[in-house]
Amino acid sequence: MLDAAAKSLTQILSPPFRAVLLKSMGLAAVLLVVAAIALHRLITWLVGGGETWLEGALGPVAHIPLAVVFWLLAFAAALGLFVGVVFLMPAVTALVAGLFGDDIAEQVERTYYPADPPGTAVPIGRALVEAVKIALASVVVYLCAVPFLFFGIGAVIFFLATAYLQSRQYFELAAMRFHPPAEAKGLRKAHQGTVFVAGMVIAGFVSIPIVNLATPLFGTALMVHLHKRLAGSRRELIEARR
Repeated sequence: MLDAAAKSLTQILSPPFRAVLLKSMGLAAVLLVVAAIALHRLITWLVGGGETWLEGALGPVAHIPLAVVFWLLAFAAALGLFVGVVFLMPAVTALVAGLFGDDIAEQVERTYYPADPPGTAVPIGRALVEAVKIALASVVVYLCAVPFLFFGIGAVIFFLATAYLQSRQYFELAAMRFHPPAEAKGLRKAHQGTVFVAGMVIAGFVSIPIVNLATPLFGTALMVHLHKRLAGSRRELIEARR
């Protein structure tokens, strides 16, 4: 696992990866900006509408107290917006991975496994469907984890859920280059403990600001190495039984 992580980190900055790195980081940044603008406008609309309604109900005498209260709420909302963007990063990188996963996997296979038969690109429709499913699940997990932040366990819940979702997406996309979807999912389930530990490494990576824009490259590369090891050991076991 450590060897695979080290190889993935090293390859991120290698010349063949730079073009994919710039494209994936650029798209992730654009998606985050769009999400931030949408959230900001939603919060502004809710705060503004609430203040107008309460002032109409309580009368002009409540104007100044309400202005102070809603200014504090706006500040809290801005802080929450920043936290929200951080928590949305796994969803954003999941979408980016769906677009560039095969380009990344191909580079890893060509560099470290030139003697092996190359994988077949996952159809873009299938990759995007899997990416959207993981992205939506990540958003749901974020919304469920937010209330628990006040009890100190929200971050732990989010981290573990992110590890599971990220490990599932990146491993299956790497495996589907060599196996039908059902077989790729079965391989993940057969080694779910190992795959989950790798997902925890990816979850740690995606929690690092700025650096996490490169998560699609790191996650895909890591799972390509892991799939090679697990699929190879599985083939060896089958041959031994024969």
